[in-house]
Amino acid sequence: MSDAAISIQNLQKTYAGGKTALHGVSFDVPRGQIFGLLGPNGAGKSTLINILAGLVNKTGGKASIWGFDIDEHPRNAKRSIGIVPQEILFDPFFTPKEALEIQAGLYGIPRAERRTMELLRAVHLEDKADAYARTLSGGMKRRLLVAKAMVHTPPVLVLDEPTAGVDIELRQQLWAYVRQLNEQGVTVVLTTHYLEEAQELCDRIAIINHGRLIANEPTASLLSKAQEKVVEVTVDRDLAAVPQSPLFEKAELKGERVIAITYQKDRANAGDVLAAVSAAGFGVVDVSTREADLEDVFLSLTSDRAAA
Repeated sequence: MSDAAISIQNLQKTYAGGKTALHGVSFDVPRGQIFGLLGPNGAGKSTLINILAGLVNKTGGKASIWGFDIDEHPRNAKRSIGIVPQEILFDPFFTPKEALEIQAGLYGIPRAERRTMELLRAVHLEDKADAYARTLSGGMKRRLLVAKAMVHTPPVLVLDEPTAGVDIELRQQLWAYVRQLNEQGVTVVLTTHYLEEAQELCDRIAIINHGRLIANEPTASLLSKAQEKVVEVTVDRDLAAVPQSPLFEKAELKGERVIAITYQKDRANAGDVLAAVSAAGFGVVDVSTREADLEDVFLSLTSDRAAA
């Protein structure tokens, strides 16, 4: 059995109209991790997830889930994965309790082994067990989808934009549950537009752009790629103009005495920048820095220049 929770090899998808969504994508999702799958809209993330879910037929390549090839062992592969879709899909005339019971029945889980109330309790919906699903808020519906994805206790959980439209408190509850599942051994694959979530949660991140894999690294390693850094310098008198230096990538006024200076870490350091400000005749009163984050890396990797 493969050591990877999900293994994808040269995965390709071209739709009937001729549009190619995936150009030979290959990567593994290590077992036991929270793995981020990021990319701009239209990059191919949803196509990849739908192939794993059995909703889209691939054009070429291979994919396996928990060691089961999706073509050779489709039933075992599907039982090994739970998918929380981006769209909120539910039957408005069933209660959450009924929805989970039906989902468990579809997977052939005997009544005595079903965990309906346990799952509703875990996603903070126990008090809504017998309410019609149509009366639930958007955040509650999304948490119900998470519970539905876990009825068959899959070792892999895929969350496709799970916090879209969810308020901060509910988002925190959802992530607390995801972390709890991960601590219990569930491998989690996350797609999100909230890059700060990926930065905080994910052990490893893959980035897809235009149907191609352009990054697949531990989160810390990916963050180290960000070369741009910003220093805000408060000087000892009002500024009539922004001081210039070849070391500065960009310099702009943030206040009467505050300059925001952007520089490349591979060309200079903060000491060099401050020396350049002093050489321009200004005394330095205060300094603050901003480290590059995942958004900086994401934008630099997915720009047309970087993807070309």
